[in-house]
Amino acid sequence: HVQLVESGGGSVSAGGSLRLSCAASAYAYRSVCMGWFRQTPGKEREGVAAIYSGGGRLFYADSVKGRFTISQDNTKNTLYLQMNDLKPEDTAMYYCALEECYSSTWCYDAHQGRAEFSFWGQGTQVTV
Repeated sequence: HVQLVESGGGSVSAGGSLRLSCAASAYAYRSVCMGWFRQTPGKEREGVAAIYSGGGRLFYADSVKGRFTISQDNTKNTLYLQMNDLKPEDTAMYYCALEECYSSTWCYDAHQGRAEFSFWGQGTQVTV
């Protein structure tokens, strides 16, 4: 069982920046897909960004391309989301997720919501 703990959320003015972190407990998978999702009350969960460690593929929602950057520090088992030029519509609870994964296609599908991650964090609130 992998535990995920998000941090770094907060309140920021429009145009500002935040960096979210997701610390994962130790796991022995050779390859994973990790993703960031966000959700606001009354709306469906949206995939923001994902990274497939097997090949380094990155996936982004169109709404955040050019503003958000997902990255991973394997030495620290930590996933990051650098968010720049934040907009009011970025306000949401942000969650990270992890799945043992050996397919970039599966990772993309999961980012799009067509496949399900097994492990989720509790979320961190971002308010713009």
